Amino acid sequence: MSEMARIISPVDGSVFAERPYVSAEEARESVAKAATAQKAWQQVSLDERIRILNAAIDILAEETQDLITELAWQMGRPVSQGAGEVRGFSERARYMLEIAPRVLAPIEMPEKEGFKRYIRRDPVGVVMVIAPWNFPYMTAVNSVWPALVAGNAVILKHAQQTLLCGERIQSVLEKAGLPEGLFQVLHMSHQTTSDLLKSPEIRFVNFTGSVGGGLSIQQAVAESGNFAGTGLELGGKDPAYVRADADIADAAVNLADGAFFNTGQSCCSIERIYVHESVYDEFVEALVEETKKLMLGNPLEPTTSLGPLVKASAAAFVRGQIEEAVAAGAKTLINPADFPADEEGSPYMAPQILVNVNHDMRVMKEESFGPVVGVMPVSSDEEAILLMNDCEFGLSASIWTRDLEAAESLGAQVNTGTFFMNRCDYLDPSLVWTGVKNTGRGASLSELGYDALTQPKSFHLRLPSGA
Repeated sequence: MSEMARIISPVDGSVFAERPYVSAEEARESVAKAATAQKAWQQVSLDERIRILNAAIDILAEETQDLITELAWQMGRPVSQGAGEVRGFSERARYMLEIAPRVLAPIEMPEKEGFKRYIRRDPVGVVMVIAPWNFPYMTAVNSVWPALVAGNAVILKHAQQTLLCGERIQSVLEKAGLPEGLFQVLHMSHQTTSDLLKSPEIRFVNFTGSVGGGLSIQQAVAESGNFAGTGLELGGKDPAYVRADADIADAAVNLADGAFFNTGQSCCSIERIYVHESVYDEFVEALVEETKKLMLGNPLEPTTSLGPLVKASAAAFVRGQIEEAVAAGAKTLINPADFPADEEGSPYMAPQILVNVNHDMRVMKEESFGPVVGVMPVSSDEEAILLMNDCEFGLSASIWTRDLEAAESLGAQVNTGTFFMNRCDYLDPSLVWTGVKNTGRGASLSELGYDALTQPKSFHLRLPSGA
């Protein structure tokens, strides 16, 4: 009997879906099929590629209600928030299609007598995308849509927890008329995935996940000897700094959302907040009030605004961070009893705000990926920047202030991929999504997102005499 990939639903612990893993031979055959399909797809006009991919976005939007329910069962996203996944998917996909004609056009060189010179962007070939469960559509689209429109084929390995999302993406692309073999979803074991990364046909690998997972991807690709490219987004511990001149009420509303949306299960969730001491008490009080408005419960209920974590062990990890911090002197500001669905040993966990924290505590240094945030007072901008940069990750960071000039000056000092002023936890597809330090390497979205998915090819043509 073949090994199975199973979705254990965080809603009630039931098996929501299961699929057999493909064999190593089946996986290799799929890559060979993709490579063949890609050669023909590369010859299809860009206008036609854009038409098909836009049609697929429309079809996915028509399936929003089914998608929302599936998301709740697969990874615990409340149905009240599920439509946002479709909106984010559509925004990113359509933007990347919109800029494709300009970005993928040949780069013309200044005129030089007797020569014609330009740089063409060719597809790299077969792209492998390994997508996470926490934002299963929005993370996958960052690479899948630009890869396809640039003329590549795509192999998608979605996280086991959200394998139905990968299947739905394949379904809408098939309905839109994408040629067979160009986009394939494979349910694979870790070993088969590792082996497949060494296939010479795979020319770029995009992975979103843990630092350990990213190192494994990089090692497998290096061992292949094929010099395939990699794009790795490996997590965050994103900070916010509330300056003395901030709009405190606005900052509290948005930072509560940034910390607790998707139950804190976002690479760019706000996981630590630094507040100028002159407004510290006011901000903390406002943050607590916003957090108390959350409704923890079954994600299938329309009144739920905070669903379960993806699994009980994830909740146990976050609870462990909190317990360690409290033992070291931290103070909790949220009473779990105010959230009746909170249950030790289950994925259902009350949100938590910690004060009296410091950087000797894991909760302020180690990625939590759950509904907890630590808040520290600071005496100056300089102290805030020092603490914001005291981290192995660097995905995004935000500053809350009324002073644009100060924000830009401070932003230049923060080691991060994206710097926000007066907002957080959002991807603008016109801006590149990238990170520094252990957040990984590479870039997606924006014009720069096409660089890794295309191979530049120079044309240096000496014209015949008299031409």
